[in-house]
Amino acid sequence: MSTGVGMSSCCLSGKVHDGTPVGHIETIGGLETYISEPKDKARTKTIIFITDIFGWEFKNTRLLADNYAKAGFYVYIPDLHQGDSLPISFLQNVEPPLKDKETAGLVDTAKNTAVIGTTLPPWLLKHREGVTKPLVDGFINAVRMIPGTDKLGAIGFCWGGRYAILAAHGQSKDANGSSIGGVDAAYACHPSLVSIPADFEPVTKPLSLALGTKDSLLDEKSIGQIQDVMAKKTDVPHEIRIYEDQVHGFALRSDWSSEKDKEAMNTAEKQGLDWFNKFL
Repeated sequence: MSTGVGMSSCCLSGKVHDGTPVGHIETIGGLETYISEPKDKARTKTIIFITDIFGWEFKNTRLLADNYAKAGFYVYIPDLHQGDSLPISFLQNVEPPLKDKETAGLVDTAKNTAVIGTTLPPWLLKHREGVTKPLVDGFINAVRMIPGTDKLGAIGFCWGGRYAILAAHGQSKDANGSSIGGVDAAYACHPSLVSIPADFEPVTKPLSLALGTKDSLLDEKSIGQIQDVMAKKTDVPHEIRIYEDQVHGFALRSDWSSEKDKEAMNTAEKQGLDWFNKFL
């Protein structure tokens, strides 16, 4: 489940939110898709963005995809919600900036809890694994069929972080015995709704994780359990970076009025770029 900052001017200030996304829209594998191309338009290093609950049109996500394209990656952001992403106004309800959460009164806290309770459960049910994973696998297969595509990675944020982890399980077989899904490397930023150890034990591809110590959807005990599981996978390249005092969603929507948060967001971006440069 994605969270992060609200849409106030201070929270949306900073260079990551400036400018206009430069990509274009195509239909890939039956899904509307934002595409950001590297200068040479080469598909030898391709990355699929698996978004948070706010979807493929969220400006921050597209601008980040453009940054990856500038670094030499061919990037796709599919509309895995099929037109049903949650509105950006929901950001403040799910998890406001840490400084706001710490000063919130009982009325504001109760209001946010009520909004979440009536909005999120039906949405998550509609976009459960049985619905979403086939879409992800199908999109991966469609991208692999595009001429020039070679190595393929997945980066996931919040709700989408879990599906990046699942993609790191490698290819599986469908009912007809055909290979589906699976990527060559994955990066998950503050994933939510993960099952520990079930989602991590089958990982066979290089996996990088960016986790925050103030993430209300993945507490420090859970982080420790993930570390224990991954430590046993000595044959699989992996890394787990812990970001102090970072809330859920920090890699995509940090509060840029805080230098610490701004640095964390920049570092998380570099973490992903370095990982994919190494394994794609």
